[in-house]
Order: sequence, then C-alpha cells, then structure tokens
Amino acid sequence: MNTLRVDEGFVPFPVADGDESFANGVFEFNITRIRAHVEPDPADVALVQVEVSSFPRWDRPLDDAHVASADLSRPVVLAEISPGRFNLIDGHHRLEKARRNGVGTLQAYQLTAVQHVRFLTSRRAYLAYVEYWNGKVEERSQAASDGPSARTTRSFPTPT
Repeated sequence: MNTLRVDEGFVPFPVADGDESFANGVFEFNITRIRAHVEPDPADVALVQVEVSSFPRWDRPLDDAHVASADLSRPVVLAEISPGRFNLIDGHHRLEKARRNGVGTLQAYQLTAVQHVRFLTSRRAYLAYVEYWNGKVEERSQAASDGPSARTTRSFPTPT
C-alpha cells in the first residue's frame, strides 16, 4: 500500500450553495463535485455491487419523504477511508430505501484514496487526511513485519 504525498498545489473543493457534502470528522467531501466527475465518464472508477446488509444503519435521522423518493438505480459512493476500508459517503437514503423494500444489493462507485482525496473541501482536511492515511499505511506495514500477533495465533495442546 502506498503512502500519499502532500501536493503543495492542492486546491480544495469548498461547498458552494446547492452542493451536497459529507463530513466524516475533519474529512469533508464535496459529493456534488465527486458525482460531476464520475457520472459522465465512470471508466476510471470501479462500479461494484454491494450487499445492503453489509452496511450498518445510519445513526442519524433520515427524512422519510427523501427515502421514499430515493433513486435506487443511482449508484451510492464508497470512499477508501483507510487502506482497504471503504465507507459510504453518499447514498444513505438509497441504502435505507433498499432495506425497507427488501433490495439485497446496490451498485456503488468505489473510489480509492487517490481518486477521492482531491474532493476534500479544505486544505486542513486534505493535510489531515494525508497524515491519517500515511499513519494507517505505516501501521499495516509494521503489523506485517512483526508477523502474527499473540491475538492471531493459538497454541494447541500436543496430543498424547
């Protein structure tokens, strides 16, 4: 897994009037800009099927009218928040509608860190994300070099 390098020329995508955004702590993504980039030509972004049941229920109230009007044919958006871990950043109402209607899978745009980092809304969020990502890469690298931990190995009694 590769670390991210700070791009001194990074230009954030601040949220303008009418833009949709998603905040995950300091990491705020401009969803409107992500969709404007991906939807016309999604060739460079993975389009995958995701199991609705694999996502936890959203912990914030959802507007029932918005849930009812959600378009299940529109892919949700997943962002690689840490190496190999993708979080839902757009599509909570679609996911809830799918649950309510017994739909088992939805399509999702799956954006890697390199693909989605440019859609952060501030330089502060960008720098924090690069630091966070690189810390996660370092943790994985360290864990791999340390070998199996005591939690992942078992000793079995020798048969007599």
